[in-house]
Amino acid sequence: MAATQPSRWQSVHGVVLLDKPRGCTSQNALQQVRRALRAEKAGHTGTLDPLADGLLPLCFGAATKFAQIHLEADKAYRAVLQLGVTTTTDDAEGEVVERRDVPNITQDGLHAVLQGFIGNIAQTPPIYSALKRAGRPLYAYARAGLEVQAQPRTVRIDAIEWAGLEGSLLTLDVRCGKGTYIRALARDIGQALGCGAHLAALRRTASGGFDVRQACTLDALRELDAQGAQSHLLPVDCLVQDLPRVDLDMSQSARMLHGQSMTLDTAPDLPLGSVRLHGFTDSKTPCFLGIARWDGHALSPQRLLSNEELQHAVNTP
Repeated sequence: MAATQPSRWQSVHGVVLLDKPRGCTSQNALQQVRRALRAEKAGHTGTLDPLADGLLPLCFGAATKFAQIHLEADKAYRAVLQLGVTTTTDDAEGEVVERRDVPNITQDGLHAVLQGFIGNIAQTPPIYSALKRAGRPLYAYARAGLEVQAQPRTVRIDAIEWAGLEGSLLTLDVRCGKGTYIRALARDIGQALGCGAHLAALRRTASGGFDVRQACTLDALRELDAQGAQSHLLPVDCLVQDLPRVDLDMSQSARMLHGQSMTLDTAPDLPLGSVRLHGFTDSKTPCFLGIARWDGHALSPQRLLSNEELQHAVNTP
């Protein structure tokens, strides 16, 4: 009788930090890494534009349950602005709308301009964006030649720092909150400088607690077999490291994994909201169980690992 061949896809759980190359879509990058890992289930924590490169956390197996949480994470970017040229898309992909002379720019003068973009600001998203109006993305209207007005929304910019100026190319390091369009920021800084600008290049350098220096490249992963590629997996709970930790004993763990809420008399200082749970499986192995919500009196299950995931996931005690 012929020997049974191993399945092409495997139960793989964890997070890979990828240094996505420019010109590659986030979905294409995800599928390439999935094939390298031979992972059955995969997802990402928010897309990175094809024209951008840099840090893209990718989730596999049980980690996909917590991808949405990382969508809310703060981000950091290195942005290159082409001064004196505006485009239809606010980046290098669009058609040139206008060319203007670039004034003499000093660090002190630029610093004064950038201060107007720090904090909670109203930002009008690019017309060529995936934001929806009446169920259709804005870019669909723009491509059809239809005029539509994007509505300003509040975003948070924590810092913008000068990183260099070569000719008319201005490089800035930006730290910001969720939902910020760096293309729109480039456009608006160009307007404030009086010459216009578009985003010529973008690199994501950090996302949440992750740094691009921790990331691996597609080329490096392609050279590895599945076992070697899986050595780049981070534990499932790395996506929720910023949440307060609650440790449960064997009895509490069993109750939580059966979907039961429970009171905690030993957590008076625990902040309200989501918490990450660590406890024990039936095999008495310490592991990450999932996340729960703490209301000041009781813990209620929010998103827990399944029995199969608890058996196979990459966990930290």
